[in-house]
Amino acid sequence: MLDLKRIPLGAWLGLVLTGLFLICAIFAPWIAPHGNGEIVGDVWEPMSAAHLLGTDNLGRDLLSRMIYGARITILIAVLATALSFSLGAILGFTAAAVGGWFDTLVSRFVDLLMSIPTLIFGLVVLSVLPTNTLTLILVMGILDSTRVYRLSRAVAVDINVMDFVEAAKLRGEGMRWIIFREILPNALSPLVAELGVRFIFAVLFLSALSFLGLGVQPPDSDWGGMVKENKDGIVFGIPAALIPAAAIAVLAISVNLVADWVLNRTTDLKGGRGNG
Repeated sequence: MLDLKRIPLGAWLGLVLTGLFLICAIFAPWIAPHGNGEIVGDVWEPMSAAHLLGTDNLGRDLLSRMIYGARITILIAVLATALSFSLGAILGFTAAAVGGWFDTLVSRFVDLLMSIPTLIFGLVVLSVLPTNTLTLILVMGILDSTRVYRLSRAVAVDINVMDFVEAAKLRGEGMRWIIFREILPNALSPLVAELGVRFIFAVLFLSALSFLGLGVQPPDSDWGGMVKENKDGIVFGIPAALIPAAAIAVLAISVNLVADWVLNRTTDLKGGRGNG
């Protein structure tokens, strides 16, 4: 049972910040003081009681844009990360368990994809395909699954030669049992550690695509797109572009704090079961 008093301070900070971001993402229409594209003032108004974070390059309330941006950023990053882990982990475990020509074929194809810089590959694909939410999720998830595949396969190769896996094979268990009941539970710790990194990479990748104009399209915007929209204001000392950039950094730190705590906790639990 989880003892709240034993949660480290860093984990508490990560949980609280991540929770706040999730609340903003889920309840954006009810929390935001104004509509996402509603013009409520002049261009780049300073922070005030009426507009807590000021206004953006078109006179829209920046706080409202940040809240709606959290919804788009987190939604796309979560779905892309889920796709990358589902695809990468299943292929990695299967390649390690099957071996032979299947392992060689999939691994060389993954090496081919990884040899091309991810951002350049994403830009080329998105310049050809229609830029919408589904396309972004598919492109980001498939490109990122190559990293998950390499990790999953490396872990699964070591687990596949252990005695309990050999015993399951001798019992006549099928490939599905081997992958999901023998390999997956014993590969969770490194995958949990990688989960936080991959999620943050998805946020940064999406932000980079939006900053270059091939990510989320107007009138919607993620935090990276908001940096692009307001970047000209930096010259005049206007912080409208720095606020979404800071939000990306805070989200990255908070998610990694939670991921580190979950990893340490799962490791401790395994150690406790082994000692018993």
